[in-house]
Amino acid sequence: MKEQQAKLALVQAGKSLFQRGYATGTAGNLSLLLDDGSVLVTPTNSCLGELTVDMLSKVTLNGEHIGGNKPSKETKFHLSIYHNNPKCKAIVHLHSLYLTALSCLSDLNMSNAIKPFTPYIIMKVGDLPVVPYYRPGDTRIAEQLAALAPNHKAFLLANHGAVSTGSDLNDAMSSYEELEETAKLIFILKGENIRYLTDHEINELKG
Repeated sequence: MKEQQAKLALVQAGKSLFQRGYATGTAGNLSLLLDDGSVLVTPTNSCLGELTVDMLSKVTLNGEHIGGNKPSKETKFHLSIYHNNPKCKAIVHLHSLYLTALSCLSDLNMSNAIKPFTPYIIMKVGDLPVVPYYRPGDTRIAEQLAALAPNHKAFLLANHGAVSTGSDLNDAMSSYEELEETAKLIFILKGENIRYLTDHEINELKG
Protein backbone atom coordinates (compact mmCIF):
# COMPACT_ATOMS: atom_id res chain seq x y z
CA MET A 1 0.00 0.00 0.00
CA LYS A 2 1.30 3.46 -0.92
CA GLU A 3 2.01 5.81 1.95
CA GLN A 4 -0.79 8.29 1.27
CA GLN A 5 -3.32 5.46 0.93
CA ALA A 6 -2.04 3.93 4.14
CA LYS A 7 -2.37 7.22 6.00
CA LEU A 8 -5.96 7.67 4.84
CA ALA A 9 -6.77 4.08 5.81
CA LEU A 10 -5.31 4.60 9.29
CA VAL A 11 -7.29 7.83 9.81
CA GLN A 12 -10.52 6.17 8.66
CA ALA A 13 -9.91 3.13 10.86
CA GLY A 14 -9.31 5.31 13.91
CA LYS A 15 -12.54 7.22 13.32
CA SER A 16 -14.51 4.02 12.80
CA LEU A 17 -13.19 2.40 15.98
CA PHE A 18 -13.81 5.58 18.00
CA GLN A 19 -17.33 6.16 16.68
CA ARG A 20 -18.33 2.57 17.42
CA GLY A 21 -17.04 2.74 20.98
CA TYR A 22 -14.00 0.49 20.70
CA ALA A 23 -11.71 3.40 21.59
CA THR A 24 -12.24 6.21 24.09
CA GLY A 25 -10.34 9.37 24.98
CA THR A 26 -6.72 9.15 23.90
CA ALA A 27 -6.33 5.44 24.67
CA GLY A 28 -5.04 2.89 22.17
CA ASN A 29 -2.88 2.98 19.07
CA LEU A 30 -2.81 1.67 15.52
CA SER A 31 0.03 0.98 13.10
CA LEU A 32 0.66 -0.07 9.51
CA LEU A 33 3.79 -1.52 7.91
CA LEU A 34 4.59 0.28 4.66
CA ASP A 35 6.08 -1.31 1.55
CA ASP A 36 9.41 0.45 2.15
CA GLY A 37 9.75 -1.18 5.58
CA SER A 38 8.87 1.92 7.59
CA VAL A 39 5.88 2.04 9.94
CA LEU A 40 3.01 4.49 10.33
CA VAL A 41 1.76 4.71 13.91
CA THR A 42 -0.74 6.91 15.72
CA PRO A 43 0.88 9.68 17.77
CA THR A 44 1.17 9.83 21.54
CA ASN A 45 -1.85 11.24 23.41
CA SER A 46 -3.97 11.31 20.26
CA CYS A 47 -7.69 10.56 20.03
CA LEU A 48 -8.29 7.91 17.38
CA GLY A 49 -11.47 9.71 16.39
CA GLU A 50 -9.62 12.94 15.62
CA LEU A 51 -6.62 11.77 13.63
CA THR A 52 -5.43 13.63 10.53
CA VAL A 53 -3.08 12.46 7.81
CA ASP A 54 -0.45 15.07 8.70
CA MET A 55 -0.22 14.15 12.39
CA LEU A 56 0.48 10.43 11.89
CA SER A 57 3.93 9.36 13.05
CA LYS A 58 6.40 7.57 10.80
CA VAL A 59 9.22 5.47 12.22
CA THR A 60 11.78 3.00 10.95
CA LEU A 61 11.65 -0.63 12.05
CA ASN A 62 14.48 0.28 14.43
CA GLY A 63 12.33 2.93 16.09
CA GLU A 64 13.86 6.08 14.57
CA HIS A 65 11.25 8.85 14.33
CA ILE A 66 11.35 10.12 10.74
CA GLY A 67 8.07 11.98 10.25
CA GLY A 68 4.89 13.38 11.73
CA ASN A 69 4.08 13.91 15.39
CA LYS A 70 5.80 12.14 18.28
CA PRO A 71 4.90 8.44 18.14
CA SER A 72 3.06 6.57 20.88
CA LYS A 73 5.25 5.30 23.72
CA GLU A 74 3.90 1.84 22.88
CA THR A 75 5.39 1.93 19.38
CA LYS A 76 8.21 -0.31 20.58
CA PHE A 77 5.88 -3.24 21.10
CA HIS A 78 4.37 -2.73 17.64
CA LEU A 79 7.87 -2.91 16.19
CA SER A 80 8.69 -6.05 18.16
CA ILE A 81 5.70 -7.79 16.57
CA TYR A 82 6.65 -6.69 13.05
CA HIS A 83 10.21 -7.93 13.63
CA ASN A 84 9.02 -11.36 14.75
CA ASN A 85 6.03 -12.06 12.51
CA PRO A 86 6.61 -11.42 8.79
CA LYS A 87 2.91 -12.03 8.05
CA CYS A 88 1.91 -9.07 10.21
CA LYS A 89 1.28 -5.85 8.27
CA ALA A 90 -1.05 -4.02 10.71
CA ILE A 91 -1.66 -3.82 14.46
CA VAL A 92 -4.62 -2.66 16.54
CA HIS A 93 -4.18 -2.00 20.27
CA LEU A 94 -7.21 -0.75 22.20
CA HIS A 95 -8.58 -0.52 25.74
CA SER A 96 -12.09 -1.58 24.74
CA LEU A 97 -14.59 -2.20 27.52
CA TYR A 98 -14.99 -5.98 27.64
CA LEU A 99 -11.47 -7.01 26.68
CA THR A 100 -10.05 -4.63 29.27
CA ALA A 101 -12.45 -6.05 31.86
CA LEU A 102 -11.32 -9.54 30.90
CA SER A 103 -7.68 -8.48 31.23
CA CYS A 104 -8.31 -7.48 34.85
CA LEU A 105 -9.46 -10.94 35.98
CA SER A 106 -7.05 -12.76 38.27
CA ASP A 107 -7.70 -16.36 37.22
CA LEU A 108 -6.92 -16.20 33.52
CA ASN A 109 -5.27 -19.06 31.66
CA MET A 110 -2.04 -17.33 30.61
CA SER A 111 -1.73 -19.56 27.55
CA ASN A 112 -5.24 -18.84 26.30
CA ALA A 113 -7.51 -16.35 28.07
CA ILE A 114 -10.64 -17.40 26.16
CA LYS A 115 -11.75 -21.03 26.31
CA PRO A 116 -13.55 -21.46 22.96
CA PHE A 117 -17.34 -21.61 23.00
CA THR A 118 -18.00 -20.26 19.50
CA PRO A 119 -16.30 -21.31 16.25
CA TYR A 120 -15.49 -17.75 15.26
CA ILE A 121 -12.83 -17.11 17.89
CA ILE A 122 -10.94 -20.12 16.51
CA MET A 123 -11.39 -19.19 12.87
CA LYS A 124 -10.52 -15.51 13.21
CA VAL A 125 -8.05 -15.41 16.10
CA GLY A 126 -7.00 -18.71 17.66
CA ASP A 127 -5.50 -18.78 21.16
CA LEU A 128 -5.27 -15.53 23.13
CA PRO A 129 -2.13 -15.62 25.32
CA VAL A 130 -1.80 -13.20 28.23
CA VAL A 131 1.16 -10.88 28.78
CA PRO A 132 1.69 -10.19 32.53
CA TYR A 133 1.09 -6.66 33.76
CA TYR A 134 3.80 -4.08 33.12
CA ARG A 135 3.50 -0.30 33.14
CA PRO A 136 2.38 0.97 29.69
CA GLY A 137 5.45 1.66 27.60
CA ASP A 138 7.62 -0.78 29.58
CA THR A 139 10.09 -2.56 27.30
CA ARG A 140 9.12 -5.90 28.86
CA ILE A 141 5.79 -5.77 27.01
CA ALA A 142 7.72 -5.63 23.74
CA GLU A 143 9.95 -8.50 24.88
CA GLN A 144 6.97 -10.68 25.78
CA LEU A 145 5.18 -9.91 22.52
CA ALA A 146 8.33 -10.62 20.52
CA ALA A 147 8.36 -14.15 21.93
CA LEU A 148 4.64 -14.71 21.31
CA ALA A 149 4.33 -13.03 17.91
CA PRO A 150 5.55 -15.90 15.67
CA ASN A 151 2.73 -18.20 16.78
CA HIS A 152 -0.20 -15.96 17.68
CA LYS A 153 -2.43 -13.39 16.04
CA ALA A 154 -3.67 -11.58 19.16
CA PHE A 155 -2.67 -10.98 22.77
CA LEU A 156 -4.27 -9.85 26.03
CA LEU A 157 -2.23 -7.42 28.13
CA ALA A 158 -3.02 -7.97 31.81
CA ASN A 159 -4.85 -5.02 33.44
CA HIS A 160 -4.42 -3.08 30.22
CA GLY A 161 -6.25 -4.14 27.05
CA ALA A 162 -5.69 -6.21 23.93
CA VAL A 163 -3.63 -6.32 20.75
CA SER A 164 -4.58 -7.86 17.41
CA THR A 165 -2.52 -8.24 14.25
CA GLY A 166 -3.41 -8.86 10.64
CA SER A 167 -2.27 -9.23 7.06
CA ASP A 168 -3.78 -5.78 6.54
CA LEU A 169 -5.65 -3.21 8.61
CA ASN A 170 -9.09 -4.69 7.93
CA ASP A 171 -7.87 -8.11 9.04
CA ALA A 172 -6.45 -6.72 12.30
CA MET A 173 -9.64 -4.76 13.00
CA SER A 174 -11.88 -7.71 12.24
CA SER A 175 -9.92 -9.91 14.65
CA TYR A 176 -10.10 -7.27 17.37
CA GLU A 177 -13.84 -6.87 16.92
CA GLU A 178 -14.36 -10.64 17.16
CA LEU A 179 -12.32 -10.70 20.37
CA GLU A 180 -14.31 -7.84 21.92
CA GLU A 181 -17.66 -9.47 21.10
CA THR A 182 -16.46 -12.79 22.52
CA ALA A 183 -15.28 -11.07 25.72
CA LYS A 184 -18.72 -9.44 25.96
CA LEU A 185 -20.35 -12.86 25.71
CA ILE A 186 -18.12 -14.13 28.54
CA PHE A 187 -19.58 -11.52 30.91
CA ILE A 188 -23.14 -11.98 29.63
CA LEU A 189 -22.87 -15.74 30.21
CA LYS A 190 -21.13 -15.49 33.58
CA GLY A 191 -22.74 -17.96 35.99
CA GLU A 192 -24.50 -19.86 33.20
CA ASN A 193 -23.79 -23.45 32.19
CA ILE A 194 -21.71 -22.83 29.05
CA ARG A 195 -21.26 -25.52 26.42
CA TYR A 196 -17.61 -25.20 25.41
CA LEU A 197 -16.36 -26.60 22.12
CA THR A 198 -14.81 -30.05 22.37
CA ASP A 199 -11.20 -30.73 21.39
CA HIS A 200 -12.48 -32.53 18.29
CA GLU A 201 -14.61 -29.54 17.29
CA ILE A 202 -11.69 -27.16 17.84
CA ASN A 203 -9.33 -29.31 15.77
CA GLU A 204 -11.88 -29.42 12.95
CA LEU A 205 -11.93 -25.64 12.86
CA LYS A 206 -8.14 -25.41 12.93
CA GLY A 207 -7.86 -27.92 10.12
